Amino acid sequence: MEEKLNDQMLVRREKLKKLEEMGIAPFGQAYEVKDHSKKIKEEYNDKTKEELEALNIHTSVAGRIMSKRRMGKLGFMHIQDRDGQIQIVVNKNVVGEEVYEVFKLNDLGDIVGIEGQIIKTDSGELSIKCEKYIHLSKSLRPLPEKFHGLTDVEERYRRRYVDLIMNEKSRMIAFLRPRIIRLIQKYLDDKGLVEVETPVLQPILGGAAARPFVTHHNTLDRDFYLRIATELPLKRLIVGGMEGVYEIGRLFRNEGMDTKHNPEFTTVEAYIAYSDMYGMMDLAEGLFSYVAKNINKEEVEVNGHKVSLKGPFKRLEMTDAVSAKVGVDLKKASFEEVLEVAEKYKIELEKHEMDYGHIINKLFEELCEEDLIEPTFVYGHPIEISPLAKKAKDERFTERFELYIAGVEYANAFSELNDPIDQRERFENQLKLKALGDDEASEMDVDYVEALEYGLPPTGGIGIGIDRLVMLMAEVESIREVLLFPTMKPLD
Repeated sequence: MEEKLNDQMLVRREKLKKLEEMGIAPFGQAYEVKDHSKKIKEEYNDKTKEELEALNIHTSVAGRIMSKRRMGKLGFMHIQDRDGQIQIVVNKNVVGEEVYEVFKLNDLGDIVGIEGQIIKTDSGELSIKCEKYIHLSKSLRPLPEKFHGLTDVEERYRRRYVDLIMNEKSRMIAFLRPRIIRLIQKYLDDKGLVEVETPVLQPILGGAAARPFVTHHNTLDRDFYLRIATELPLKRLIVGGMEGVYEIGRLFRNEGMDTKHNPEFTTVEAYIAYSDMYGMMDLAEGLFSYVAKNINKEEVEVNGHKVSLKGPFKRLEMTDAVSAKVGVDLKKASFEEVLEVAEKYKIELEKHEMDYGHIINKLFEELCEEDLIEPTFVYGHPIEISPLAKKAKDERFTERFELYIAGVEYANAFSELNDPIDQRERFENQLKLKALGDDEASEMDVDYVEALEYGLPPTGGIGIGIDRLVMLMAEVESIREVLLFPTMKPLD
């Protein structure tokens, strides 16, 4: 397919030819970078013009030309590296006529290397006085217009490389995300947990309620699922005696896309032997507070609410929350009474959801979630929606919690079910739900039941959505802002 070139792109190709005629490689070579803009500003911004002249500090930087202006034999430009921008002063009398011609040829978006002295201009701007100017790479496409950038949000996500060039907040998030992941690792490592890896391709659907992606292994001639959770392999490691493990990894769920969901996403799941749901509450509270403190975000603004992440977090039983909302004590209610409440509030139910537990959960999701602003552990989920959690004293419910902040779920945790007989029965119930049309129901994992038969100690387990955690800390409302390459609808 022939590329359509606009006038600006044609001009840039002409300049590329001129560079070649001058003996300059348009797409350059390796270049030694000694400093970045942030470090230079941190070390020298407080120096006066005279102090910098006396210090006579020389360095080399590289970056993309973001602004440029000329006044006769004197030129100014800002180049942008990974940390930000710094001004370059190009004097024809210093660099020579031939190099100054290269500077004149360069366009916004071109990448250059600069060697020179760190100075302050008469206006007081920290700058580098260019002594050696090296063209490194030609930009054949013009950057978006300076003041509007990429105005189409979809285009920002499709062409993240341009978004990172033009959007300072996007660059901040791109560097914040790995920093948060390192903090999670340090927090869990310091608790004595071991980071592990488990298979992405799994032969049995399990560990969560979700629709999977299915793929085919040619050599084995069988279908596999892209994992929807890391739970079951990790708990096998607890059976094996590792006592505390965690995994940070991608999960895949063949479901809808919106501001909170992407088909592939990242979680951290952790399992600790001899712990339980309450131990996981302490772990989650500590982890969120630790990350927030270390990135100076102990208070965040989310969905228009100011929220403190310092702890302690509120604890609320699910049925108590729903009962308070509907004015009926649902713990004492029969199935028929609970169904009557659902009908009153026009809760839509699928065929496989016609039981006490699913209705309680639906009522909670529809009536209560959005009111949970401060960090809140909602616990006591019905057994029908928690096939891997240990039963509570009231056996209709489980020792499970979800962490909500500003109406959004950030974590899910259990006192893990370690009774293999009970686990087999629950898997069998999941098969019945699948037969009724529940595409998200788990399959029977015989090997996992056998693992439990060797003995799983009392164990606490938790899963935390890393994408949502980064959204919280970055104070953005779309998951696409924190994924460098979110899944997008095809342009056609």
